Amino acid sequence: MHSSSIHSATDAGEYTPVEIERTYRKVFFRLIPLLFLCYVISYIDRVNISFAKLQFMHDLGFSESTYGLGAGLFFIGYVLFEVPSNLWMQRIGARRTLLRIMLAWGLVSSLMMFVRTPTQFYAMRFLLGVTEAGFFPGIIYYLSCWFPGARRARVTAFLMMATAVAGIVGGPLSGFIMTRLAGAGGLPGWQWLFLLEGVPAVTLGIFAFFFLGDTPADVNWLDAREKALIARELLADEKSKQTGHLDGLRGALANPRVYLAALVYFAVMMPFNAIGFWAPTIIRDLGVASVLDVGLLSALVFIAAALGTYVVGASSDRMMERRWHVAGSAAVTALAFALLPAAGHSVAVGVGLLALAAASSYGCFVVFWTIPQTFLPRSSAAGGIAMITSLGGTGGFVSPAFVGWVKTQTGSVQYGLIGLAVVLLAGVVLLLLVFPSPGRNSVAVASATRPPRGHRFDPTQR
Repeated sequence: MHSSSIHSATDAGEYTPVEIERTYRKVFFRLIPLLFLCYVISYIDRVNISFAKLQFMHDLGFSESTYGLGAGLFFIGYVLFEVPSNLWMQRIGARRTLLRIMLAWGLVSSLMMFVRTPTQFYAMRFLLGVTEAGFFPGIIYYLSCWFPGARRARVTAFLMMATAVAGIVGGPLSGFIMTRLAGAGGLPGWQWLFLLEGVPAVTLGIFAFFFLGDTPADVNWLDAREKALIARELLADEKSKQTGHLDGLRGALANPRVYLAALVYFAVMMPFNAIGFWAPTIIRDLGVASVLDVGLLSALVFIAAALGTYVVGASSDRMMERRWHVAGSAAVTALAFALLPAAGHSVAVGVGLLALAAASSYGCFVVFWTIPQTFLPRSSAAGGIAMITSLGGTGGFVSPAFVGWVKTQTGSVQYGLIGLAVVLLAGVVLLLLVFPSPGRNSVAVASATRPPRGHRFDPTQR
């Protein structure tokens, strides 16, 4: 968009609150539903192995340690290629990046059906991580190109519900595919699972390329005045951040808070990923034999995760408080994990505790991601976010590998979860120590922008 267009639009008069909300609502409903769906498919393809495991462990003769290591190797590939992928997105734009990532990961996800040996399993999980690298931090950065910080937390929280929705949809869907298509065409159910659940990623990647725009200036569904409004608010948001940072990846590397945030993220990721990769196994170990029943019960767990994402995220925005929402959610997660062994073979108690852990862990995860955006200027946001997800994302590798090893040694997943709870609590202590609460001035600003009592949640509003 030319600067003359921006100036002419801005000179036409001040923007009314109604006009501002209408503009951001238009942006929200144009972008977020598609990004949400892409993220759902991403998470289904990442963790559908947790359901395939219920069949291929027997067919292929894999051990629990083999599964845990393979599940975690996804994150090694993801971590190694995440920063380059995110920085490359700044050059080629979001549309081309999503097309590249989704075509590649959809293909690799489907090719998982041909795995026969542990080595092949490890290689394909690593490759899946490589192809999906940059997807999540890329979306976080993409949102910063459209929404100012005051709006971004709720938009991010809404988007993060996709991981929970993926569990709600993916559990029953995976159970149905593995049960109903088992033996069709001479293929076991887990092979059909990988084949069919990789196709939507390819389709959505192509659609997103033609539907999305890289920046507000690139699209024709916003008029000049609406583009000027967004440009003005993004500029004001950028000026409100601390200055003096270096640009790009250099700025992220020079910022010590990036490394501290990565340590906290490592701890947050441990239980978050354990729920995704081990929930079906935990439910089966409670005495649920049917794969379809396991899928339906896992859906209940992720319904709780969706509610936790919404409730904790909305509460954090309403109170304009981040640190203690993360800490409180982490404490509830740790308590639920600690009580799981006491459930015995009670399906109701076990699933209930797992649901509580999912709700609090997902709430902890989404509020955490509002913290890095408070200290990263836009010039180094892409590199900073990618650094945090890359370094902290190694928790995604350690978590399933550790739990798999513990299950092999003890015969129980639950003791591994207790170990993850300890790591989570240590990370929260670090968060409280190194990220101080906002100063008085920030509190005053927060109070002024806080929605009135009884205000209904709207992800497009401040």
